Amino acid sequence: MKVAPVWRALREHGGVQQALVHTGQHYDSNMFGAFLPQLGIPDPDINLEVGSGSHAAQTAEIMRRFEQVVVDTRPDLVLVYGDVNSTMAAALVCAKLMVRVGHVEAGLRSFDRSMPEEINRIVTDRISDLLFTPSEDADINLCREGIAQDKVFRVGNVMIDSLVRLLPAAEACKVNGFSDRYALVTLHRPSNVDDNQALSSLLESLTEVNQQLEIVFPVHPRTRQRIREFGIDVSRLHLLEPLPYIEFLSLQRRATVVITDSGGIQEETTYLGVPCLTMRGNTERPVTVTLGTNTLVGQDNNKLRAELSTILDGKGKSAIVPPLWDGQAGERIAQIITG
Repeated sequence: MKVAPVWRALREHGGVQQALVHTGQHYDSNMFGAFLPQLGIPDPDINLEVGSGSHAAQTAEIMRRFEQVVVDTRPDLVLVYGDVNSTMAAALVCAKLMVRVGHVEAGLRSFDRSMPEEINRIVTDRISDLLFTPSEDADINLCREGIAQDKVFRVGNVMIDSLVRLLPAAEACKVNGFSDRYALVTLHRPSNVDDNQALSSLLESLTEVNQQLEIVFPVHPRTRQRIREFGIDVSRLHLLEPLPYIEFLSLQRRATVVITDSGGIQEETTYLGVPCLTMRGNTERPVTVTLGTNTLVGQDNNKLRAELSTILDGKGKSAIVPPLWDGQAGERIAQIITG
């Protein structure tokens, strides 16, 4: 969802030869294979097929395999996206081989180093040559960390580019089988799903919510595995397989509220004006709280119920779309790269 707008904009500018590398960090067919046709990007030119593993093992294997790709192709610039292990691993390889790196979605900070993604963000930004930020807070973070300001370009949010482009298709797509009022749920963060007590308590709260509002829950493979391992009863929740982007966006657009621990969904709900309750104590996207529809509830189930009651009473947060979240971030990046 992040690479598609930039890939398309660079293609339309011309004069740029692109190669798309899939590390294989996310390898479930429902989580990856269905997205490419909807996003309008080709199959990857190279698939490293790394698969799962510990953070260290996965990062090391991505570096080992990607290094040969860089040595063989000698690119002028490598673009990395977001904050996953692939982001940091590819950036480290390029920095060691003296190949320029551009980081799309730079400067985001949760200030919580217990999150692996926070380490990935910090390291990637320190060694990147071009830092493309989505919002003012990201610029401030990079300035505070001493990043040279001539490397930093505020371009807007590439996630919103994909949303804007595919929203008409989502509006036309009706995912059947749900009531008119429902809560859309996504959970995958280790802090929420890898601990039996935390996950059990959270799902119990969602079951209580289900008495007021139907719960629609496309389940991440990691979360489904933990539910099975812990033997948690979810029979009263409407569990779905992971959905392709357009179908998920359709559900998100029509939801009464979204309950999530995903960073990207915090951004999408802000653009869509849909109330969002985030099951985390912090966020690397504070603009979704200060300007958007997002409210942090952490793992406080009492706060979850209270905020949900406020939303159901029609007193949820009003919001505005942050500056430059206009569907043109990919074009701005392409202009900087080709200009």
